[in-house]
Amino acid sequence: MSDSILVVAPGWVGDTIMMQPMLTRLAEMHPGVCIDVLVAPEMAELVLRMPEVHATVIMPVGHGKMDLRSRFRLGRSLVNKYDWAIVLPNSLKSAFIPWFAGIPRRTGYKGEMRWGFLNDMRNLDPLLLPRMVDRFLFLADKVEAGQPPQYGFPELKVSTEQQRKVREQFNLSSVSAALCIGAEYGPAKRWPVSRFAELAQKLAGRGYEIFLMGSAKDQQIASDILRKSPFCKDLTGHTTLGQAVDILSICAVAVCNDSGLMHVAAALGLPLVALYGSSSPGFTPPLSKRARIISLNLDCSPCFKRDCPFGHLNCLNGITAAMVEGEIDGLLGSYIED
Repeated sequence: MSDSILVVAPGWVGDTIMMQPMLTRLAEMHPGVCIDVLVAPEMAELVLRMPEVHATVIMPVGHGKMDLRSRFRLGRSLVNKYDWAIVLPNSLKSAFIPWFAGIPRRTGYKGEMRWGFLNDMRNLDPLLLPRMVDRFLFLADKVEAGQPPQYGFPELKVSTEQQRKVREQFNLSSVSAALCIGAEYGPAKRWPVSRFAELAQKLAGRGYEIFLMGSAKDQQIASDILRKSPFCKDLTGHTTLGQAVDILSICAVAVCNDSGLMHVAAALGLPLVALYGSSSPGFTPPLSKRARIISLNLDCSPCFKRDCPFGHLNCLNGITAAMVEGEIDGLLGSYIED
């Protein structure tokens, strides 16, 4: 029996969403357990919309930085607070804080030379565990050989009060479509500006208010789309991650690159069209029954490159606005009239 568990969260939004089925499994296996999540400050609002989470512990160190002194201080402040730590990232430094805290059981994959820092170390079998969500679940409940873990879909919770606040703050329409235009990994995961602009025009003609969503890094892409479709509402870089979750929760439909916001939309149960280019829906699919995937399955994809190695980006250029519109029709079943 574990009364208190510290989960060291991944550093990416999408991976953090795919962590939630593991949290659900932990709560089911250990009734009354207290689950806290060690997370970057910008991710805390997202994690707190997962009903299994009791509290967050804020990581004091920026992404990719070592800063052993800060890790040691945080670890020592957590002494005697947890019975079990589950370390989801594979890096050596991600195992330091649970070790400094002296947490008795420390679970994770072998990763980067983590012997000693982890004392419940698992071997990763990519054939048994093909998807990220499977790999996280395996750390919560070691499955029988040859049997992949079973899981439910992630499910973020947004209150009506949170929805009311973002409606008022951003003056949002009740009938809206979210275009999640970014993908932090690189251009080979981003549907072209011209395609997003054309789709925006089609959806606006059906009566949707169009939201362009993403981080501050996506503002140039949004600016390029606005030149072609100036009626869109640009929210890129203007929301916290928590606010972005709340805004997506009130949308009628979303069209997303393979990105963190795509996984957020899936976890909200939003009708979703997910666009895949250089990445694979077999590894990080949208975990939702209300998602449609468009992937052209070209011979050169998935290449998992940040930029197209051939310079043509046919895997995304070949996806037309009409194709996406057709998938939206399949999801919604009818047009929204002016």
